[in-house]
Amino acid sequence: MTAPPQRLVPHVLVLACAPKSRALDTKLLRACAEIVDRAAVPVLLEEGGVAEIAFTRPEGRDHAALLARLRDVVAQVPIDVAIVAAQERRKRLLLADMDSTMIEQECIDELAAKLGLRAEVSAITERAMRGEIAFEPALRERVALLKGMPVETVNEVLSRITLTQGARKLVMTMRAHGAHCCLVSGGFTLFTGPLAERLGFHEHRANRLVVRHERLTGEVEEPILGRDAKRDALAELRERLSLPREAVLAVGDGANDLAMLAEAGWGIAYRAKPAVAAAAPFRIDHADLSALLHMQGYRREEFCE
Repeated sequence: MTAPPQRLVPHVLVLACAPKSRALDTKLLRACAEIVDRAAVPVLLEEGGVAEIAFTRPEGRDHAALLARLRDVVAQVPIDVAIVAAQERRKRLLLADMDSTMIEQECIDELAAKLGLRAEVSAITERAMRGEIAFEPALRERVALLKGMPVETVNEVLSRITLTQGARKLVMTMRAHGAHCCLVSGGFTLFTGPLAERLGFHEHRANRLVVRHERLTGEVEEPILGRDAKRDALAELRERLSLPREAVLAVGDGANDLAMLAEAGWGIAYRAKPAVAAAAPFRIDHADLSALLHMQGYRREEFCE
């Protein structure tokens, strides 16, 4: 008995360069098209910077081998590749990590620097983000080192925080097109509040530092918002907004983001630690955060700031 033919599903290969690299050329695009579909016609969305190649694949086919071949082709140039389903590309819920994702710094490391403890605290942060030690005890250990710090120091650090390139563009564009946007961080509300407003998020969730007499006590309120809490926030928002899993985009860089990334329709590791990049469904190593808009099919003229 002959097996029924597999249904072909339209997909899109998205290629996005590191900012200002303009590494996409005709030869490279043609080599990528040869891998996904020899008959495919690449479409250059931004000269040398972003391109799409539409093609069809059998339903349910794993993209891992295809992506490995594509990454081999672009290995010598700063280009990210992603394969997405052509249907319902635009997501209706965005959850984003803050430190080293939506902003360029790790806020707790910046606070520690004020006490001359950057190296000590940064080492713990790095191990926690790599998944080498549990997030919750690592956070308590680092916060304890901040005991006695004046709350006004937070405002000094906030004034020097820089947004990741494309971060506000990502949030404001998705928000303008009807998506709900939530900043969800293992950091602190003293930072997520002002930064969520600056970036354009609808809401934010993070840990609360204990403050007495305008100074940090070296404690953080329990329970700590860590790996499981980020995933639970995604599930709660999905239920509140009555959205399917496929409508959710989550982005982060650390081990405490992995459960959230796995639960999203699109879980994207952004310039992430190696173990996180290897485990996440999607990864961006070179391009800025506007690549997440190109993955959704937004064109430059639709971007908002």
